[in-house]
Amino acid sequence: MLSGIPFSTCHPAMTEITRYQERRRHLADLMGNGVAIIPTAPERLRNRDSHYPYRFDSYFYYLTGFAEPEAVLVLLAGDNPESILFCRDKDPEREVWDGFRHGPEAAREAFGFDQAHPVARLDELVPKLLADQQTLFYGVGVDGHWDQRIVGWLNAVREQARSGVAAPAEIRDVRVLLDEMRLIKRPEELHLMRRAGQISAAAHYRAMQAARPGIGEYEIEAELIHEFRRHGAAGHAYSPIVAGGANACVLHYVANSGVLREGELLLIDAGCELEGYAADITRSFPVNGRFGPVQKDVYQMVLAAQAAAIGRVRSGNTWDEPHQAALAVLVQGMIDLGLCRGSLDGVLESGDYKRFYMHRTGHWLGLDVHDAGEYKRDGKWRELQPGMTLTVEPGCYIRPAEDVPEALWNIGIRIEDDVLVTVDGNEVLTESAPKTVADIEEIMGR
Repeated sequence: MLSGIPFSTCHPAMTEITRYQERRRHLADLMGNGVAIIPTAPERLRNRDSHYPYRFDSYFYYLTGFAEPEAVLVLLAGDNPESILFCRDKDPEREVWDGFRHGPEAAREAFGFDQAHPVARLDELVPKLLADQQTLFYGVGVDGHWDQRIVGWLNAVREQARSGVAAPAEIRDVRVLLDEMRLIKRPEELHLMRRAGQISAAAHYRAMQAARPGIGEYEIEAELIHEFRRHGAAGHAYSPIVAGGANACVLHYVANSGVLREGELLLIDAGCELEGYAADITRSFPVNGRFGPVQKDVYQMVLAAQAAAIGRVRSGNTWDEPHQAALAVLVQGMIDLGLCRGSLDGVLESGDYKRFYMHRTGHWLGLDVHDAGEYKRDGKWRELQPGMTLTVEPGCYIRPAEDVPEALWNIGIRIEDDVLVTVDGNEVLTESAPKTVADIEEIMGR
């Protein structure tokens, strides 16, 4: 059941505790020996003494389920693995101002850690935990502040060399191990991603019903966020793109300050975040509810490209195959529309199509919108496996130019869905978001 309760006030159920404990044990097994240090994200100042809404680090949360700031996980691997949480002390006075805090003892019990200590004791205890460990697993380069702190702890251990204490001789990037773990989604993760997809699809449906000439892009953005929040999502998983007319040809347009005009298309790229997991949907549709003939031609081209790409999302196919399938449809369509000239192979080789389609067809999806995981291994596109989740999002963006038919100017279309690789094919997690011409026009005509 969905809840609007903030993460930091929720006590996880026993099944959830076991889930995070299993992930920590798995990481310890992959490490073999050594110690991992994984801090959560810092709070970020917005201005003066006002902060941005807090959002935890995805790696930290994946292993802990703990959503409070000022927290660090230390994981000891080996014959007797241990997980140790450092977090804020219980402080009733601060809780009056900032809300509930678990405190170390309650957090240890609620989240299944072997030990928990006040975060103020990091400098005291971490050098002891690093002593005589062969390998340190840590995400070097993510945060300069933490890099400096790690170096300080290592130096504190090295100062004990004449006492026979050794510092880790090797530092390995813990994200390499965690990325592979996060790439294959477990059933409990997929449950959240399906629900996030349903909520986000409902928001796009609402936006289609609300859109009309004369209203602001920001008004549509408000409709999206309303739908996210009323179903218990934390809000949007990334800054929504609500781009009318020429704005749709700006890939990362987020101002959402324009006015929707008669005869133009509206591109919306928006998805919610539910218990940390993101949805990512893009839909493009006419502001007045009816596609013009040229708009329909471009739209059908992009929709056919997406269908071709989704058809190639199968276990055993490579990551690149959906992109190549979409690209072949798009380029042939561009030739047919007079945007590109020459043969299909010739335009693909020359790259002339990149004027109108300059990005790839998808990315991994999960706790991060552009989620963890490599796309190539040993220089080759990796094979898709059951449990991987990705977006499929071909597009076409036509800016005014002398060699472009004027009827096509300022048409920007992207169609994006979230897709799970299954044992026997795929599952479109966001299929309830309308995208056929007939469905869109029927919804907007009500």
